Parts: sequence; structure tokens; C-alpha cells
Amino acid sequence: MRPDGAGVTLTIDASVPVLREHGLAITQTFYRNMFAAHPELTNLFNMGNQASGVQQQSLATAVFAYAANIDNAAALAPVVSRIVHKHASVGITAEHYPIVGRYLLGAIQEVLGEAATPALIAAWDEAYNELATALINAESALYAKAGTTPGQLSDMRVLHARHESEDVKSFVLAMADGSAVHTFTPGQYVSVSVTFDNGATQLRQYSLSDAPNGKTLRISVKRESDSGAQPAGQVSNWLHNNVSEGSVLKVTHPFGDFTCDTASDAPIVLLSAGVGITPMIAALNHIARINPQRHVVFAHAARAAVYHPHRADVAAAKAVMPHLVIASFHENLSADNARDGALFQGRMEISKIPAWPYDQANVYMCGPVPFMQDQWRALIDAGVPAHRLHREVFGPELLNYVQ
Repeated sequence: MRPDGAGVTLTIDASVPVLREHGLAITQTFYRNMFAAHPELTNLFNMGNQASGVQQQSLATAVFAYAANIDNAAALAPVVSRIVHKHASVGITAEHYPIVGRYLLGAIQEVLGEAATPALIAAWDEAYNELATALINAESALYAKAGTTPGQLSDMRVLHARHESEDVKSFVLAMADGSAVHTFTPGQYVSVSVTFDNGATQLRQYSLSDAPNGKTLRISVKRESDSGAQPAGQVSNWLHNNVSEGSVLKVTHPFGDFTCDTASDAPIVLLSAGVGITPMIAALNHIARINPQRHVVFAHAARAAVYHPHRADVAAAKAVMPHLVIASFHENLSADNARDGALFQGRMEISKIPAWPYDQANVYMCGPVPFMQDQWRALIDAGVPAHRLHREVFGPELLNYVQ
């Protein structure tokens, strides 16, 4: 992905301090100008994250990371892989890239003014085109491998809908035409497309929350309430309020590069918080079906028992998995639940989870960014090798949170 020419690389390197200072203003300008000229593109972006500013901050961080690591393909490869899968899940095509490039370079010029020298703009133009080509090629290969076309949606009928917790509702989906569902690996997600009464369309990604069976898919949706900093989830609330058994949803092919090793016999550790439990449940249920003797550590953190989803799945897995170790952490612990030896007061603490062979087990984590930061550092401090750690974050990712 490195642009040709040492001069280009040096110019990009020199722009890193500028991006650190002005990156957020650049991305805010970029989105504002692009959406004004191409309002149809709002269908491809999470407008809730736009409203909160998270998406702008995430893009600013990504641009900064690209500039800071332009000569380090190994550092960028995981980020590019995640972007490719996310783009495929919303139907990005080669035709979108010139539009994004035009408004990104325009935003750099608008925000930096005279500091946006012809050499700097030329360097970023070349760098962007190099990155765009890499993404286009990777996304084309991913579409071909999946046997789908950009933006392709399948009609899926809701067979079952049930509340898994106070704010999480699961939906079991089957193809409306009776055909087999798309194959997937635990950890992957689908996009669900919703069209509102005003004609606006939004796509949201939801991890598949059950083992693959060839007949149905299950998603588990957390109702996102208005928290002040984050507006109420437009799609999640619509799904909770409007979707029931018999409803038909438009769903994409599964994508995602966060996939758990469910096939080997090695010990495995699954850590989650909040709705981050969903890919871990898919992995746990799959292991319970194909290798119930495997040693598994499953730990989850929730605000309280009423906010702890998929406990029935965990209990069912425990009934058939003699080597499954469970640890739950509730910030608010009731007196009745306090007698459970596998349930702890407060946030997740690695020291309270029964130890596992650190040099043999892969650890998979999913949850909010602060949770990921805390667990990553605690695991490293406990002696878990960094190459054993794998993580997934829902929503735009701030690339430097694991350090």
C-alpha cells in the first residue's frame, strides 16, 4: 500500500503533526461537504455515529494512522482487513472511491489553507489512490469469494423473536424463499437494512449470535437509548418496536474478519461485556455442538442480572460441556445472586477468573472500548502473550486503544 516515490512518503510523513492537530476538523469538513453534494451516500453511513461525532473521530484517527504507518504495511494490514469487510457489508463499490477522494482532499485544502501546499496535496492524492486501489481489489475479491454482489440483500423471515435481557432482543431468521442460509464463521456479522417512513434507509451490523446450522441465522439487537452523548439508536429501536415473528427483514451476506478458532482442541478463552457477548455465544454454541469436551473459559460483564443476555445459552452449553468454566461480573449484584460462586461484584477482573494455560489458549474479546483497554492491559500484565489476544469492537474503531 506504500505510494511509489520516496518524496511522496517523506511528504506524507511530514504531514503527521498537521493531521494530529487538524485531523478532526478535516474529517468533519469532509463529511459535511460530501453529504451536502451526495445526500444519497447517507444511506451507507451510520448517521447516529455521525450525530455523536464518533465516526468523524474514527476517520481522523484512521487517516493519522495511515500517515504515521505509510511505510509499515504490517501495521496497516489488520486495519485494512477490517475496513474491507465493513465496506463489503454495506455495499461499497469502486465508484464510491473517487467521490470520497475528491472531498477528502478538498477538506484538507479547506482546513489547512496555505499550509496545504501543492506538494502535500499531490502526495496525499497519490497516497489515497494507492490505498483506494488496494481496498477496491480486496473488496472485489471478497465479494467474489462470498458469491455476492455489492449491496445485495436477501429477504429473511423472522421465525422467532424473544427478549434475551432488559435491552437485548434476538431474532431467528430464515430465507423467505426457503433456501439455505449463507454460511458463516462464529464472530462474523450481517448488515440489516431498514427503510423508515420518511424514505431514509440505514444499514446496521449485528453479530450472528448462534452457531451455524445451514437453516437459520440469529441476531441479537441491543436497544440503544438516548444517553446524552449518544442519541437513541434509530435502527435498534425500530427493530425492537416493529419486528416480530413473521416480519421480513433485508439482510446481507455475512462478513467480518474477527473469527474465533472453534475447530481446534486447544483451550480457548471468550471474554465479553454488554452486547459484545453475541459473537462469543455463537462461538460457544458451535463448540458445544462439535467438541463439547474442549476446555473453554467464558466470562461476561454486565451492569446487572437483568442486563445479562443469553444466560440460557450459557446454561445449555454448561449442561453438555464438562470443561466449561464460567465467570460473570455484575456491577450491581443482588443479594440472591451473590451466593453464586461464579458471579462477582463489579467490573471484570482477570485475577478472579480461574487461570488457564496462557501459552496455549487464544483469548477473544468483544465489548466497549474501555472494557477492551482494561482487559488487554490486564491480560498482558498477567503474562498472556500479545499474539494470543484477539479483539472486536462494535462501531467505529479508534485504532490506538489497545496500547
